Amino acid sequence: MTDAFKTFFNYVGIFFVIYMIGYASFLFLSVAVGSSMLYKLKRQNKLKNELSGDYYVPVSIIIPAYNEEVTIESSIRSLLALEYKLYEIIVVDDGSKDNTSKTVCDAFNMHIVNRPIQRKVYCQKEEKVFETYEYKVPITLIKKKNGGKADALNMGINAAKYPYFICMDADSVLQYDSLTKIVNPVLEEGNVIAVGGAVRPCNGTEIKNGRVISYKMPNKILPCMQVLEYDRSFLAARILFDKFNGSIIISGAFGLFKKSIVIDAGGYEINTMGEDMELVVKLHVFCRENDIPYRIRYATDAICWTQAPEKLLDLCKQRRRWHIGLFQSMVEHRKMFMKFKYGLVGSISYLYFLIYELLSPYIEIFGVFTILLAFAVDLINVPFMILFFFIYVIYSAILSLTAFFSRIHTIDLKLSLSDVLKAVGLCVLEVSCLRFILAWTRGSALIGYKSKKHSWGKIERKQIELK
Repeated sequence: MTDAFKTFFNYVGIFFVIYMIGYASFLFLSVAVGSSMLYKLKRQNKLKNELSGDYYVPVSIIIPAYNEEVTIESSIRSLLALEYKLYEIIVVDDGSKDNTSKTVCDAFNMHIVNRPIQRKVYCQKEEKVFETYEYKVPITLIKKKNGGKADALNMGINAAKYPYFICMDADSVLQYDSLTKIVNPVLEEGNVIAVGGAVRPCNGTEIKNGRVISYKMPNKILPCMQVLEYDRSFLAARILFDKFNGSIIISGAFGLFKKSIVIDAGGYEINTMGEDMELVVKLHVFCRENDIPYRIRYATDAICWTQAPEKLLDLCKQRRRWHIGLFQSMVEHRKMFMKFKYGLVGSISYLYFLIYELLSPYIEIFGVFTILLAFAVDLINVPFMILFFFIYVIYSAILSLTAFFSRIHTIDLKLSLSDVLKAVGLCVLEVSCLRFILAWTRGSALIGYKSKKHSWGKIERKQIELK
């Protein structure tokens, strides 16, 4: 029995060494490429120079909303402060049970109109349509029967007047120049069909007219750790994948899409909980199968500020939903895997998300149980295990801090000494503790998920403070 255990643990050890070397190498490469790109853009001031003329891509901004009476007014007012000329705002109330629609109507003096909406992509039928033209851009409110976030986004696409649309969350705020910067790849290349923006938590940040007037790390530990996590995520893989047209996810909080190609591809899939990733993967498949030249880009300095969950239960709900969406997208489009016709998207992007995103929580949970079992049968070198874990934590923390401070420095934000110390300390806690809590959450996400596939999920919202 002892020999069998030793053989088992030897193979498990070899597997985990290969797994960790692969992950560590990818993380190092992606952070290095991402950081260098941020500094390159800062030095060249690239986007400002290229968009110095009066060039505007007409954009419809779609905000799907469900029970968002607390944040919806602030979100709309932040959009009215954007330094952009040619856009419209469309709010889709997906059968809210609170006063979301009333809040919008009262705040912006909206009036009901008789406007039939042609359904080019499937969605629940509209119940009431409100409009106002009293502001710098038209605002439309559509009240409809509840059908889920993807269904609400499809309604917004059907109502959109312009050739490009942006989807964003109702609890988010766009930086004053974000719309200008996210359309820049469209002006650079004629075949761009989608662009993702960068999302950063705004907990603890004061924003005035779309500008950050005071930035500091959140006071609470959980959102503070998410700031580090977000910066690592958005700086790392997304910039690297952008180099070879390999991005397969654009955050639902801030993404730009070409309306005609999305309609041709069938719009958002209403039977998924990860509508943002599913749409991007679907666009890859649609364009490659129909031999359509295309590019899906990432605009690293087009920034959207969002609320990070402040309670662990809310954070777990959010990550559970994300993992279910990842699973659904990868299963739905599994034909992409390692197929020549899908290029590097199928051989690199899909493989990365399969191993280091979808399967990673199960691998990590299996690793923890294996360590416990090895300890129980006295087949583990405890000092070596502690040293290995220490090296892993320090290595991951250094890369996370590199991503965080690169982002802070290149967008000219200032941190106090206390915030620097907080970032350093909590970075270690995020890598060593929060990661494993979320691994368990994601690992158990698929249990009973089908019964709630249209659910928006309930996360506590707070009023967004706009000075």
